[in-house]
Amino acid sequence: MTHRRRAWRWAVAVWLILVAAAGGLTLWWQESAEPQRYGWEETAPTPPLPEGWESVCAGATPDENGRALCFVRTR
Repeated sequence: MTHRRRAWRWAVAVWLILVAAAGGLTLWWQESAEPQRYGWEETAPTPPLPEGWESVCAGATPDENGRALCFVRTR
């Protein structure tokens, strides 16, 4: 029985050391890497609505909450 406890303790100790080493490596790699920007972070200013959009959307029927959906195609 003592042999099983000793083996169990060694297994837990090795597991804890591996977890601590992996966590340390992860933090080290994150700090050493340059921050990367993703495409959705690089946003351009919102384009203005085309001229005459008010008259195009005047016939849109609002829903029960008073919201209306209107598509304006510019190209």
